[in-house]
Amino acid sequence: MFDILVEFFQEYYYWILSLHIISVISWMAGMFYLPRLFVYHTRLDVGSKASEMFKEMERKLLRMIINPAMCATWIFGLALSFGQDSWHAGGWFYIKFSAVIILSGFHGYLSKWRKAFERDENPHNEKYFRMMNEVPTVLMMIIVFMVFLKPFS
Repeated sequence: MFDILVEFFQEYYYWILSLHIISVISWMAGMFYLPRLFVYHTRLDVGSKASEMFKEMERKLLRMIINPAMCATWIFGLALSFGQDSWHAGGWFYIKFSAVIILSGFHGYLSKWRKAFERDENPHNEKYFRMMNEVPTVLMMIIVFMVFLKPFS
C-alpha cells in the first residue's frame, strides 16, 4: 500500500508541488497581513465602528484564507516529503520541518490574539504586533534557504 502511495506522489509530483506552492503563498500572505491588521486595530477605540469592522476582517482572513491555506500547505507538503523520501534527506529537511512547525504554532498565536480582539481583551500594544509581524518573515527565510540550498545534507 505504501509503495502505491509513493508511486502516486512521484507520478503527480509537479501537480502536488504546484498546489503546495500556491497554498504556501496564500498562507504566507495571510500570515503577513493579519499581524499588520492587529497593529492598526490596537489604535482603535473599543466598540467603535472601525474596531468592529477590523474584527470581521480578521475573522474572515483567518477562517477563509489562512486556515485553509495552512491545511493545504501541510497536506501537499507531507505528500511531497513522502513522495521524495525527504525524511532521509539530511539535516536541512529537519530544520525546514521544525521551522514549519514553529510557523504553525505562530498561526495558533494569531488565532488566539484574534479571539482576544474579538472579546475586546487584547493585552498587547502596537509595538508588540509590529515585532510579531516579522516572525513569519524570518521563518519563511529559513524554510526557503533550507529547501533551495540544502545545507547539512
